[in-house]
Amino acid sequence: MKITKDLYQTSLSLLTDLYQLTMAYGYWKSGRSEDESVFHLFFRRHPFKGGFTIACGLEYVIDFLDNFRFSQEDISYLSTIEGNNGAPLFEQGFLDYLADLKFTCSVEAVPEGTVVFPQEPLIRVRGPIAQCQLLETPLLNIVNYQTLVATKAARMNLATQGEPVLEFGLRRAQGIDGGLAASRAAYIGGCDATSNVLAGRLFGIPVKGTHAHSWVMSFDTELDAFETYASVMPNNCVFLVDTYDTIEGVKKAVEVGKKLRENGHEMMGIRLDSGDLAYLSTEARKILDEGGFPDANIVASNDLDENIITSLKQQDAKINVWGIGTKLVTAYDQPALGGVYKIAALRNAEGNWDYKVKLSEQVVKVSNPGILQVRRYQREGEYVGDMIYNEVDGVPENPSMIDPMDVTRQRAIDPQATYQELLQPLFDEGKLVYQVPSINEVKAHAAAELKQFHSGVKRFMNPHSYPVGLEKNLSDYKYDLIRKLRKQKG
Repeated sequence: MKITKDLYQTSLSLLTDLYQLTMAYGYWKSGRSEDESVFHLFFRRHPFKGGFTIACGLEYVIDFLDNFRFSQEDISYLSTIEGNNGAPLFEQGFLDYLADLKFTCSVEAVPEGTVVFPQEPLIRVRGPIAQCQLLETPLLNIVNYQTLVATKAARMNLATQGEPVLEFGLRRAQGIDGGLAASRAAYIGGCDATSNVLAGRLFGIPVKGTHAHSWVMSFDTELDAFETYASVMPNNCVFLVDTYDTIEGVKKAVEVGKKLRENGHEMMGIRLDSGDLAYLSTEARKILDEGGFPDANIVASNDLDENIITSLKQQDAKINVWGIGTKLVTAYDQPALGGVYKIAALRNAEGNWDYKVKLSEQVVKVSNPGILQVRRYQREGEYVGDMIYNEVDGVPENPSMIDPMDVTRQRAIDPQATYQELLQPLFDEGKLVYQVPSINEVKAHAAAELKQFHSGVKRFMNPHSYPVGLEKNLSDYKYDLIRKLRKQKG
């Protein structure tokens, strides 16, 4: 779909922080706006204290970049912004530059649904520095959130051990766009359907849902509510049984289910939304089985997350469909991924690349210089390590990699190992060259990716640390550059 056209119907080029525009103005004013640069988008730590992350949001990114331009309304608004002296913040020449701006960057990215790790570039942007700078905020806005939710959904799916997960979070999501983006990312991460009807229409996600407590409460009796619902929607009967007394509600559902069967329809199941889900699901299963409904589903909701699901599984709960809402779409226990976007290379006046590194007292916040690519190695059907290297220099014949968080840890790589390059071309000097996969293809890719990692990487508690490192020559260069910069600053 064309997200900008179908959903927003307006230019999104002002979806940025003001400082991106002030820097772009500074580049233009100083005659540097067309200097060639390279930026990388990456994150520093896995969310949820986990061992993996699912890259997500790329279709939004592609659509945003393919439609990146400043409308006349955008330019008119920018002309009204004032500096602290009351004068226009931007001179007319810069506004004319923005009005005529055409996207000409080359962009590479990790395919959506790929399992990724800290320090690895998810997106690489190369082109005029003013353009690259203007893309920082929108790309982070898109990728950070959808990657977070897709990862949370994958964890939920692992916890249910493949049983269906339904995303029920729209009412609790962070606004309209938060709801839509969350539904899309949750489906990619492993959910089977959504209650979000607009997301179903826009993205082609299956939609599921029956009735709420208000339906039951609007009738004189629970039995009347179930019977009426069965009469009007005989092909969509999952009865919510906990409005008054859960066990009695299950019995009434069985009673109505028998009448449905007599009329040629089948009760799909019941839903539990409160109480002791382990106990209630076990008792409900007995009642359903004894009533002749061994195939009826028991759907559970009520603020579930991967840890509660794991606990319910350990208690042998008889739940086999899981409705997840608030804690999925809000990424409840970690509301931000913390992805960043840093310059890594700048073409100098002689036409050569000057590599850039951001220094910090925290090792994790020191960026990596170069024009980076990620090579993922595989052995016997399992991924065994990722190496970040400078694409300009390539990979030596006998490569080894250094842990960027601990330079004393070095790992040799079998030169005969099979590998793949993770960053794939999206745009070549502004022209889209990537065939965007369907959402179902992306979802299947995410599921296939997870299967190729050791189970320890997917543990919720104290996960195995998957090997990721800098190619040795790149690592050596990085630390030589750090020492040089610190000497200069000293």
